[in-house]
Amino acid sequence: MTDSEPSRAYEGFEGEIGRVYATSEPWWPDRPTAPAGAPNVIVMLCDDLGFADLGAFGSEIDTPNLDELAARGIRFTRFYNTARCWTARASLLTGMYPHQVGLGG
Repeated sequence: MTDSEPSRAYEGFEGEIGRVYATSEPWWPDRPTAPAGAPNVIVMLCDDLGFADLGAFGSEIDTPNLDELAARGIRFTRFYNTARCWTARASLLTGMYPHQVGLGG
């Protein structure tokens, strides 16, 4: 490739790839943004914890920051333990049992 040839970057890349850094032009796409009125949601999945480990659910362990988040949000109490972190994540993200999404064998 010479400096006069167009760069062969991925489709949609609007920068320029030169032979050396000095002749290259960086480019980053615009950051994605939520549409107006979209809810502000935080989903937390903490591995190796049970209800008895969080103060919001009656623990003897002091968890003030987690308690504050729980006090201001919604508490889900019917999430079933799958005994493995990756299957628990699959259940949380899809709303299905891990075997239904191909995980759990």
